[in-house]
Amino acid sequence: MRKAVLNGEVNTEYRLASFLDRDGGDSSKNAANALRAALEQGKFAEFHRALVAGPAPEEGYADAWLLERAGTVKGLRGNAFDSAVKETKYAAWVTASEQAYQDAGAPGTPTLEVNGHRMAEEDKWVVYEPNSVQSIVTYYR
Repeated sequence: MRKAVLNGEVNTEYRLASFLDRDGGDSSKNAANALRAALEQGKFAEFHRALVAGPAPEEGYADAWLLERAGTVKGLRGNAFDSAVKETKYAAWVTASEQAYQDAGAPGTPTLEVNGHRMAEEDKWVVYEPNSVQSIVTYYR
């Protein structure tokens, strides 16, 4: 999928959802806020990759952990990014993004949709199979 995106064959759209916080806490809201801050720095894809590179932290996405992980992305850390993370600068945006996710039917993560055709729930495993993803994209084009 990444190759298809980089080649301009596929566009990606992210709806950052904070549904993991439904039982309380702000962990996924913090992560979504940090991702939005990374977008402002032109480092969204790199930071997203750094966040999903390993298992989620047991204590949740605390500021310290997010900032530590951001340190692995060249050029991301700085006053603007760090303060946006610490002050939850994009809280309103995170709320709106969660609402967009809910309005889309809360399809789960990840969701693959090509030209208006959403991948069936039972077929979502395909997004983890590099050769299968290209076939699906080609089929729905």
